Amino acid sequence: RVYALITNEKEEILLADEEYLGKRFTKFPGGGLEWGEGIYDALQREAQEELHQGLTHAKHFYTTDFFQQSSFKKTDQLISVYYTAELSKPEDLLLGEFPFDFTHGKPSFRWVKISELRREDLKFPIDKLMLEKLKKSISDL
Repeated sequence: RVYALITNEKEEILLADEEYLGKRFTKFPGGGLEWGEGIYDALQREAQEELHQGLTHAKHFYTTDFFQQSSFKKTDQLISVYYTAELSKPEDLLLGEFPFDFTHGKPSFRWVKISELRREDLKFPIDKLMLEKLKKSISDL
């Protein structure tokens, strides 16, 4: 799976609120690879599908090197690749006004201050780890 840690000049990060199999969760934008697809190509395809635009300044941030069981299919394990990136046209993104605001469809997107985002705001264990790593990388600057 491949995900984007999309930030802006206001020190915010983009979150995706989704609903799948009757469960709601908040995560970073991204998803699975399709057969024959490279990781970077999948990142850009997911951005086009979900955000209706491409990503710029995409830079590899982290690849998991530990076992992580899928939250949805217990017989699957995940390898997740995260990139930092920016939106090519941030002004064109349709945003929700609150968590799980599906006015513009699913998933719903919203900006959150990185400094205010907490581990418990995210559903998946790897996203929680990425939040910690991102905050550390910012504090190390």
